Amino acid sequence: MITACVNLDLYRYEIHAMLKAFYPAEDVKVLFGEQKGNECESKPFLEVCYAEDSLTLTFHLSTSRIPAPEGEDFARKGPVLKAALKHGLYDNLAKITGQRLPWGELIGIRPTKLVSAQLRAGRTPEEAAAMLMEEHRVSRRKADLAAEIAVREEEILSRLDREKGYSLYLGVPFCPTTCLYCSFPSYAIAGWKTRVGEYLSALEREMQAMAELMASQGKHLETIYIGGGTPTTLEPAELERLLSGIERFFPETGQVLEFTVEAGRPDSITPEKLAVLRAHGVSRISVNPQTMNDRTLALIGRRHTVQQVIDAFCMAREAGMDNINMDIILGLPGESDADVARTLQEIQKLGPDDLTVHTLAVKRGSRMQQWIETLGYDAIHSCVTDETVELAARGAEAMGLVPYYLYRQKNMSGNFENVGYARPERILPDGTRKPARYGIYNMLIIEEVQSIVALGPGSVSKCVRRGEDGNVTIARCDDARDIPTYLSNIDEMIARKIRLFS
Repeated sequence: MITACVNLDLYRYEIHAMLKAFYPAEDVKVLFGEQKGNECESKPFLEVCYAEDSLTLTFHLSTSRIPAPEGEDFARKGPVLKAALKHGLYDNLAKITGQRLPWGELIGIRPTKLVSAQLRAGRTPEEAAAMLMEEHRVSRRKADLAAEIAVREEEILSRLDREKGYSLYLGVPFCPTTCLYCSFPSYAIAGWKTRVGEYLSALEREMQAMAELMASQGKHLETIYIGGGTPTTLEPAELERLLSGIERFFPETGQVLEFTVEAGRPDSITPEKLAVLRAHGVSRISVNPQTMNDRTLALIGRRHTVQQVIDAFCMAREAGMDNINMDIILGLPGESDADVARTLQEIQKLGPDDLTVHTLAVKRGSRMQQWIETLGYDAIHSCVTDETVELAARGAEAMGLVPYYLYRQKNMSGNFENVGYARPERILPDGTRKPARYGIYNMLIIEEVQSIVALGPGSVSKCVRRGEDGNVTIARCDDARDIPTYLSNIDEMIARKIRLFS
């Protein structure tokens, strides 16, 4: 147990996140006021004392007093105090543990947004990377990676209509089974077979209401993303109904820049379903193995084999799908770098157009979190190192893919990141131009430069507005996470979004 006690109820999330990053196997508590009780009467691991002219961090081994910068007043409790706290925590914890975290004291999930802001302010990529290193203790390798990706994102996203364009997300919260690491709102399809029609009816009501609202405002649809869950868990006729509904309510569907459907579970893919996707203009799908090791697939609850992954991928290619994404996860229980290398070798043989490399994040609500609580943190036997991440980066490069988006999550193994790699534009020897395969919606989710209308349980809509002064504000609303609540309160789900976008 790692206990921190604070004298003011300030920045407790930041303190918790930093301690958890350095001590991932420990339960961390940050206590204030009456919560402190006996746990802070004995010597806690850390005491944080805020004062007007200084910040004092007392660790079990040392004390660090940080004076307020000249001309600044910590009593304002603003960004200067927050930055001083994070720097002080990081520098002391790095000294105590002997660790340097790859992303330094950054705890946010969108480090590339910091770089993009610097680029828009006229800084060079090199200057933006230097800012990450100097102000946030980010390593040289990660700073350079963030700068490379931000430059690529800026170039791609500049082609979008940020004023009148928007994206549409539809969630299909059904899966063949629930994976060990998953915390998304999804349900095993076996228990919902007889109610899929009821769910699609609710989704169609949301579609109709939001299509009418966006059309009345002169907005036009630029990308569509159907996620989950696993949308291809639906039967062909159910997929046909869903996609036909999208075309009925959003007549510009045929002109969108990108239309993605997650077909993530290979055991959910059939020729009939692929034919439905092709008939409705779906331009991008996922076939996600997570690993190409049968032993690990069984352990994490993926009820399919490596051969089924290969068969599903080849089936999609034969159906004419020329933009296929694959996902892998680094740090799965029991996997070594040799297992990761084997996964990359097998995927390279298939030649995907897009590879997303995730680092395992232990999420609250997942079966893996329950497993850890029962058996202890060491039960997952996962250890992602710089070498593991570099191995994946080299594997993507060998496939001819370049990094194009990046994000982070809480409780990530090794404090690393998730990176999407995709095939850039190519000109073949015969002069044929092959377009780039970057996932536009993936970048939009991270950079938050365009509104997203999100439908279905657990989805989060984002309304991006630009004022006359150029400043951007982002407002959000979410749908209920579980299907029964969503179905019984569909009118409220619609009303929330109408208020958000009106």
